[in-house]
Amino acid sequence: MQLNTIFFIGPQGSGKGTQAKLLARKLDFFYWEMGGILREVAASKTPLGQKVKSLIDSGTLLKDDDLYEVVKMRLKDLPNTKGVIFDGIPRRLGQAEFLLGYLKEQGRKDFVTLYVSLPKEQSIKRLLERAEVEKRADDTLEKIEFRLQQYMEETVPVLEYLNQNSIFFEIDGSPSVEEVTKKINQALEI
Repeated sequence: MQLNTIFFIGPQGSGKGTQAKLLARKLDFFYWEMGGILREVAASKTPLGQKVKSLIDSGTLLKDDDLYEVVKMRLKDLPNTKGVIFDGIPRRLGQAEFLLGYLKEQGRKDFVTLYVSLPKEQSIKRLLERAEVEKRADDTLEKIEFRLQQYMEETVPVLEYLNQNSIFFEIDGSPSVEEVTKKINQALEI
């Protein structure tokens, strides 16, 4: 299987970020974690950086057009021969359509989606445990349920689109990190 562009999708707490980082290291791919990319852009002194910083500071999500500008700015510096793993994007259908179209224009065509599934109850349990350990203010039960509701409404439709436009694997995120990693490696034949 030709691998050069991989999307990790899954609810919060599914372990998709952990798995995406592990796979990026294993394959020597660029790890595109949307939150981290946005923080880097916000730290720059550019007009876009200042706009992104202002939105992040106010807790407002970026509009898709601003997100597309960030994607274009960062991807132009990444050779299309370098593999990339996306974590945290696409989150909405319009983002998926834009991203796949833009990546195709850049010469990428072999898309793989790894959907790390996890029941809502397990997501909530894991996120509450993480909140205790990491003392995260954004992981209250109310905020977790709100984010999972947003995921159901906005991101679940992306799954159908990626299922039709990429090689698609659903991986159960319930087992241990090692077991999930093993299933991903089997799916990707690596």
